[in-house]
Amino acid sequence: MTGSGELRVVGTGIRLAGQLTEEARALVRGSDRVFAVMAEPLALELLRELNPRVSSLQVHYRGGRTRDESYERMVEALLEPVRAGERVCAAFYGHPGVFVWPAHEAVRRARAEGLDASMTPGISAEDCLFADLGWDPGVHGCQSYEAADFLVYARRIDPSALLILWQLAALGDISRSTFRTDPEWVRVLADVLAEDYGEGHRVTIYEAASFPLDEARIEEVALSELSALRFTQASTLVVPPLRAPRASLDRLERLGVRKEDLVTGAFQRHRG
Repeated sequence: MTGSGELRVVGTGIRLAGQLTEEARALVRGSDRVFAVMAEPLALELLRELNPRVSSLQVHYRGGRTRDESYERMVEALLEPVRAGERVCAAFYGHPGVFVWPAHEAVRRARAEGLDASMTPGISAEDCLFADLGWDPGVHGCQSYEAADFLVYARRIDPSALLILWQLAALGDISRSTFRTDPEWVRVLADVLAEDYGEGHRVTIYEAASFPLDEARIEEVALSELSALRFTQASTLVVPPLRAPRASLDRLERLGVRKEDLVTGAFQRHRG
């Protein structure tokens, strides 16, 4: 039977009770084994109602291990039964392809070994963010970075577009072994953003609701107040545009379009 196994990676959405797609449900039900990483313990029990053969991958997070070491163990835990010929489903909360290295790596390795592997999308925290905060990336444009990546590397900011910075809780975790925010990193992040937006620019800390009766965290503060806030693993920083985009007169001339005929977001609003 070796070599005939398959790996199906699915996303359960942020709110498992209502955001797990029918496709994902079918894959969970039809698998010989299900491995999961869930944000809440109750979500794991909800998965077991679909398939009792559910194991948590979070047992691989242990003190003394870096996240990379834990991720490596997760990948191998997924692939071992696939290599033995079993149908395996890996369920990750949110979208399995967004900030989920083990999901991508498991699919890559399985395919490299000639095994059948695929990924099915799920509702991500970003999807919830657009719905809860009312931002449309088609109108305003959108820049999206992992917060530490944005801070360490010289990213170019466009203040006319929405900016989203993820995983605030990991700011300063150089060892990749904890999710403890270093306040100094937060202060530097606020300073860097203030160079383009000004320290009085209002930003939002966002956390999507995990359960239907929960409310999303939507906390608005000035950049100068950012370092005083509490961050969790679900915290995301949303920086609204500072101004409308500026038209390129050179491009307009080449296109034969007059500047006075432009309306911000008009192309997106009229699309389709």
